[in-house]
Amino acid sequence: MTIIFIFIHTQSVRYRRLLPFVLGASLLATACGARTGGHGDPKIVAAFYPLAWLAAQVAGPDGSVQNLTRPGAEPHDLELTPRQVIDVGESKLAFYIKGVQPAVDKAVREHAGKHSLDASSLVRTLPAPQDETGHAAEDPHVWLDPTRFATVATALGERLAALDPAHAAGYRSRAAQVVTRLTALDGEFRTGLRDCAREEIVTGHSAFGYLAERYGLTQVGVTGLDPEAEPSPGRLANLIDLVRRTHATTVFTETLASPKTAATLANETGARTEVLDPVEGVQRGSSDDYFSIMRRDLATLRPALGCR
Repeated sequence: MTIIFIFIHTQSVRYRRLLPFVLGASLLATACGARTGGHGDPKIVAAFYPLAWLAAQVAGPDGSVQNLTRPGAEPHDLELTPRQVIDVGESKLAFYIKGVQPAVDKAVREHAGKHSLDASSLVRTLPAPQDETGHAAEDPHVWLDPTRFATVATALGERLAALDPAHAAGYRSRAAQVVTRLTALDGEFRTGLRDCAREEIVTGHSAFGYLAERYGLTQVGVTGLDPEAEPSPGRLANLIDLVRRTHATTVFTETLASPKTAATLANETGARTEVLDPVEGVQRGSSDDYFSIMRRDLATLRPALGCR
């Protein structure tokens, strides 16, 4: 109890709010031998893969990055552990996208305060597709447009430079390198999708609005932003008719979501299924990264759309 007493009287109000979690973690450590020592708490906590990847690229050797979402997990379903809530509160920067993960939004709101950065606040966002209840929200998938992601990279470099002036040049230099690579990737997509027979991409859920807008495509989502939602019979019938009218050859499924509904649509229309990865996560041990996944998506889109 002495340690807890010192914590209350020596830390800021922000850390006092974390006391229930600290107490729980302390009891867990006593009972189960939880981790102690090591490299300490991470400087940057990132909500899920694309943000963790970008943070690691920009931080380089000058900062440490913790991904709050484990490899292979669906980020929308994330529930934070008490230890992760503490990490959010003690980090130098909590890097997230508001509206993707309610648990992260809550932890940032209650414990991170001003030492947070919402990537979607840095770019022009798109409205989410209307779901069947008529509810609309912002589409959070900003990383699927390389030009928007480049804007986020630059802003992240400036934010880290302000937090850690001693390494400011390194943050800015690495951010500029990422921007150069993202600009080149954008050029590959513009060239690869410039001359196509079809423009409709039929996707399992509506994650590709930014990619579609950037490259002159039309996204047709089987469901809205929720990858686990299922369309009503009426919606499915309309999609079957649309696929037949547009002569779409492919219905795209995803890596972290069930392909069941997309497969049903493909079977009803004679289309095939292919994986179009929204880059929301990678499997543990995978050698993939943001660029390799995006380039694979481009290679998947070209034959599906009849691009020359």
